[in-house]
Amino acid sequence: MSDKPVPQPGILSIAPYVPGRSSAPGKKAGEGIKLSANESPLGASPRAIEAVQAAAETLEIYPEGSSRALRSALGEVHGIDPERIVVGAGSDEVLHLLAQTYIGEGDEAVMSQYGFMVYPIITQAAGGVPVVAPETEYCADVDAILAAVTAKTKIVFLANPNNPTGTYLSAESLDRLHAGLPANVLLVIDSAYAEYVTAPDYGVGISLVERSENVVMVRTFSKMGLAAARVGWLYGPAHLVDAVNRIRGPFNVSMLGQVAAEAATRDVTFTRTLREHNATWRHWLSEAVGSNRLRVLPSQGNFILVLFDDAQTASNANAALLDKGLIVREMGGYGIANGLRISIGSETAMKAVAVTLKDFMDMK
Repeated sequence: MSDKPVPQPGILSIAPYVPGRSSAPGKKAGEGIKLSANESPLGASPRAIEAVQAAAETLEIYPEGSSRALRSALGEVHGIDPERIVVGAGSDEVLHLLAQTYIGEGDEAVMSQYGFMVYPIITQAAGGVPVVAPETEYCADVDAILAAVTAKTKIVFLANPNNPTGTYLSAESLDRLHAGLPANVLLVIDSAYAEYVTAPDYGVGISLVERSENVVMVRTFSKMGLAAARVGWLYGPAHLVDAVNRIRGPFNVSMLGQVAAEAATRDVTFTRTLREHNATWRHWLSEAVGSNRLRVLPSQGNFILVLFDDAQTASNANAALLDKGLIVREMGGYGIANGLRISIGSETAMKAVAVTLKDFMDMK
């Protein structure tokens, strides 16, 4: 018998999630330019800020347990049934709930090679086994994912577009992936960066959810200005919504988060402005950095992934950026040690990144 409480088997073998750096060495708080967490460069929707300020007058009141008003707004704006929506404290909680609901001891969950680091964590936390499918040119490979599916597979996790690569599968490829899955395997389409996609052949996942019983789409407000509010949501078949709601906490989303997200949902003008800013500077930075003898993966997110010759060069480049107060995300944790992920920020920030990387490469 142990002399202290012991975690469930497998918990201590989970590699904890490590977020991106939020400060630069030698810089005071707020002095650096944070480009490590894919946050909105334009802040939050003004309507969301106003909603939070107004709601602060009633902090003593419990939030509405099912996020009804937010689900109604999401239904209206996206043209979907609000009864088939579940809201969580960020998409992280939504993903955790899906894993808890559908993965048990010894079950498998398939994910792509450079997929979001939360997927293996939530799989192992539920007692499951992560199965990694190799990618082709840093993009999810439909055939490799289908080949990784076994009788033990319960979920396939797919970030589309993917973090940290920015690559995506077209709507046609998503359909092919789904068509190849057994009916009892849940396809989780993590569309966290959907608001930033400009590719004409992209499918966010709504139509696939509506014609299937084993597909769920997951979204977040974190990348569109509400990272601090922690609000995410899913859209899925009625049976899945019923199952997830049975383990969801009754007041899992704060009142401030609910009102902020509802206002942000309805502020389609701000969302459009954010997308346009991102498209302009994503293209500009990709071109500017790509011309400096560096490979930039084509991205549909609000970030780019820059690949260097080797891990040491990437580390040195990161140091050069930090010296200028430019905080980006190192990719060793994702198995891409020769890469740096750079969030799309302000015009000033993007030009500073381009100049710094050009100077760095010129000095090599």
